[in-house]
Amino acid sequence: MAQTMRAIQIDTYGDESVVKFRTVPIPGIATDEVLVRLHYAGINFMDIHTRQGKYRTSRTYAVSVPTTLGMEGAGVIEAVGAKVEGLRPGQRVAYCLSWGTYADYAAVPAWRVVPLPDGIALPLAAAALFQGLTAHYLVHDVGRLGPSTTCLIHAASGATAQIMIQMAAARGATVLATTSTEEKAAVARTRGASHVFPYADFAERARAATQGRGVDVVLDAIGAPTFRESLRAIARKGLMVAYGSVGGSVRDIDPIELGEAGSIFLVRPRLADYSEDAATIRRRAGDVFDLLEDGKLTIDVAGVYDFADVLTAHRRLESRTMVGKPVLQIAV
Repeated sequence: MAQTMRAIQIDTYGDESVVKFRTVPIPGIATDEVLVRLHYAGINFMDIHTRQGKYRTSRTYAVSVPTTLGMEGAGVIEAVGAKVEGLRPGQRVAYCLSWGTYADYAAVPAWRVVPLPDGIALPLAAAALFQGLTAHYLVHDVGRLGPSTTCLIHAASGATAQIMIQMAAARGATVLATTSTEEKAAVARTRGASHVFPYADFAERARAATQGRGVDVVLDAIGAPTFRESLRAIARKGLMVAYGSVGGSVRDIDPIELGEAGSIFLVRPRLADYSEDAATIRRRAGDVFDLLEDGKLTIDVAGVYDFADVLTAHRRLESRTMVGKPVLQIAV
């Protein structure tokens, strides 16, 4: 094995100019870690937010500079620490929420690593794990969606939203969705959304589609541009799930607004709190992989980018024109 590797790193927060392509030593591993030779890395908004410094004070996602970007990857175990059980060199695995996947190798806590079934290819694993686990806990644990429930999912052609639509519909929920174009609306309908609206007047449309009642749950990754209109779309004592803020953070909410909207519950969950141990991660990942292998879940890989083209993928992701999930090809 070579002693050095390629890595995409930042030493300070900022725009794309802070991103550095480097040759660095391959990391050593602790007794409870595995060394993964990465073949693919998922490309996520979290990578862009890491570079911008949005997690600089986070306790949930403690990442500070200098760091190697990327927090989702798939590859093959190269070595295992002395205390690691149940994992072995040569095993195909995937993981997320461990930074450093924009590199040839990464040292990863063993409890975060998920062995891959034979039917799940590495590029799909890199595209599926972070969004798949996110959709799973939002649908199953937070939204508790099922028969006789209704939900509204924003940005419905996005990677996480597409998975949520399929999972919610499979559990018997009625899914409403918003998108910005008719092309994206067609994707949402294909995934199982019963009603798809443009963003203009979506609250009125959602209430009309539910006979004036409103939806039980709104799942919103956009943030400030949709937040208050979303409150208007929710039924009394319903749930607002603000799981992202790609359109800007909500910084001026007064709790009385939730009361005026109908005693609405507001939660801002994070995957880290719903994947706190190996058993939970493997249970959620197993459900996602089973659905994929059974043909009950479709995840589109929007593009596979070479190592040197990662910033091109970031720009496409930020433009919100991408339908599906981009991945970074690392192994050559």
